[in-house]
Amino acid sequence: MSERRVRPASKSTRRSVWRRTSTPPASPPAPPTREQPPPPPHSGEPASIVQAALYRDGVRVATPGSLAETFRELRKQDDGMAWIGLARPPEAELLNLAGEFDLHPLAVEDALEAHQRPKLERYDDTLFVVLRAARYLDAPEEVDFGELHVFVGPDFVITVRHGAAPDLSAVRQRMEQSPDLLRLGPEAVLYAILDAVVDGYAPVVAGVQNDIDEIETEVFRGDPEVSRRIYELSREMVEFQRATRPLVGMLHGLMAGFAKYGTDEELQRYLRDVADHVTHTSERVDSFRSALTDILTVNATLVTQQQNAEMRALAEAGFEQNEEIKKISSWAAILFAPTLVGTIYGMNFKHMPELSWTFGYPFAIGLMGIVCTTLYVIFKRRDWL
Repeated sequence: MSERRVRPASKSTRRSVWRRTSTPPASPPAPPTREQPPPPPHSGEPASIVQAALYRDGVRVATPGSLAETFRELRKQDDGMAWIGLARPPEAELLNLAGEFDLHPLAVEDALEAHQRPKLERYDDTLFVVLRAARYLDAPEEVDFGELHVFVGPDFVITVRHGAAPDLSAVRQRMEQSPDLLRLGPEAVLYAILDAVVDGYAPVVAGVQNDIDEIETEVFRGDPEVSRRIYELSREMVEFQRATRPLVGMLHGLMAGFAKYGTDEELQRYLRDVADHVTHTSERVDSFRSALTDILTVNATLVTQQQNAEMRALAEAGFEQNEEIKKISSWAAILFAPTLVGTIYGMNFKHMPELSWTFGYPFAIGLMGIVCTTLYVIFKRRDWL
């Protein structure tokens, strides 16, 4: 791809031009000589084409309204570059692009199916890059992932987006405000896209950190829904790991090809900076997974302790209930003895020997007292009373 490079960037180019905090150049580029307006809303252009533009020497020179017009305009340019943005394109449209720009069938198949892991493949003089973008949604407090496929050739960049992230219109705007970078060709656009995807991870990291802080508070507060939230966030961190970890190897692979493909020194500095950010983000994601694992363990321990406390309370309540039952049963047994004697002598049969016995009444009273005393002593010794 190095043959498409017109001239190196001037030393006045700064990283701040590429970042979100960029400032417009002191002298804005001249208006394009052949720029065309975008297609009207009802022109019949497929909705998958987000924007197509042609650039020469770092300046937009045309905005074709269709893919066919883009192909024709690009053939007229000796040193031009096409930047085509698509969103969930139909198969026929992507196959049309593949035939025009000689894209590899395997890469086209991946771009159509989506659901790919981040990777970097080189097919002759074309790079195929798969990126997983992410954004944090404040309302549901969850991470939304998108997928981006980028074809980078000697004179073209094709982006195929599956999902809402990243915002490539902002990347295009920043690059158009930096003609010194844009004139470096498709490689500069690729690095700008990489930078935008990696920059998009920062709000996600901040949002996840805030969620983890909230989860820690909920765990020690005993919120019953916290286990579900930990599980859902852990799954999101697995997806986040799959998005960031392969990027480290991909960027190191690009850096390893600096000398072979004659990458501009300014782009080398940008790529190293992006690699540093990816490494930092990947380390943060790893720490998030470890933290969530520890929190889940602590939550399980606290739940177990709470269950043990509840079981202990139930056991104590059962023990107290048993003690009360013992007391009631003991007094019932003690009172049963005089009740039994009184019931027998209360039957009022005429022929009962004890009815005419002089000592019958004292005997019955004494018998009831002896039985009650004996039962009381027995129950007292057994701690039933």
